[in-house]
Amino acid sequence: MITDIAAPLVSWYRQHERSFPWREDPSPYRVWVSEIMLQQTRIEAALPYFERFMQALPTVADLAAASEDVLLKLWEGLGYYSRVRNLQKAAQMIMSDFGGELPDTYEQLLTLPGIGEYTAGAIASIAFGKRAAAVDGNVLRVMARLTDDATDVMQPKNRKRLTALVQSIVPEQHPGDFNQGIMELGETVCLPNAQPRCSECPLFDYCAVAGLERARELPTRAKPKQRRVEHRTVFLVVKDGKVLLRRRPPKGLLGGMWELPNMEANYLGDALSDWGIQASFIDRLPDSKHVFSHVEWHMTGYLVKAKRLTLQPDFQLVSKEELAGYALPTAFRTYSDILKEDVL
Repeated sequence: MITDIAAPLVSWYRQHERSFPWREDPSPYRVWVSEIMLQQTRIEAALPYFERFMQALPTVADLAAASEDVLLKLWEGLGYYSRVRNLQKAAQMIMSDFGGELPDTYEQLLTLPGIGEYTAGAIASIAFGKRAAAVDGNVLRVMARLTDDATDVMQPKNRKRLTALVQSIVPEQHPGDFNQGIMELGETVCLPNAQPRCSECPLFDYCAVAGLERARELPTRAKPKQRRVEHRTVFLVVKDGKVLLRRRPPKGLLGGMWELPNMEANYLGDALSDWGIQASFIDRLPDSKHVFSHVEWHMTGYLVKAKRLTLQPDFQLVSKEELAGYALPTAFRTYSDILKEDVL
């Protein structure tokens, strides 16, 4: 019976689909950018970023040619900045290898930086009408409940098996509606970490756990590893109406981004002198915490008014007006917001 779900699912989706800008105009470029944005980001949070991104960089060519500072500023607040860097690398590859047009096959899409199996399937099916599965967390949850599959969906072999099952069900006609329908079902009816709304589900008659308490227990996932905690000291250094920024190393967490100078461990007075800073005033700022996927920063902050300052490599003094053009990581928002209080 599971192979018969396509028709009722597509019918339900066409009646209940939510309106989003990438659905109203599902051109390949817009579908691609939306899918990259929606990785690790809620739809509601991504919407204003998508609109702003499309206004600033409406074509693949615009994206390929954008400066890194413009790119990061457009992405500021979305996090996981490797996504937008890969987006640009892929755009440049599209311009050089594919004549400025996104390739229309699943296999060719997989060759682009930042595009994995899910994203390739989503673009191929939604933008080009190709029969390809797009299996994300929502789809895995729906499939695990439909089939009463209690295996760990994060294990590659189990994920591969469920993906193959979805691929066997994707219809030749309207595969994009099918993929969006099953994702929509997972987001609005077959809910995560809650009792699913089985009475509203178009697949009730096909589901092995419909209406059962057991549905809430699925899918099975191994407990994630505990995040590593780093204690960091952050310095809000100001001089002559400007604030000191530092560019992070190109590789690693927040690679290549501008940040407020900081160091691991608690405040050490000689850090300022090592950076060529002679302070006339130091004051404690509120503590802050930021959670990344695998690490937590527990931050102690200091406002430093510099009497003398010798700029070191990778450091830069910028005015409040210039600061608006820099993409500071969200991790420092507690401290960057203090700049609005005229501490410059």
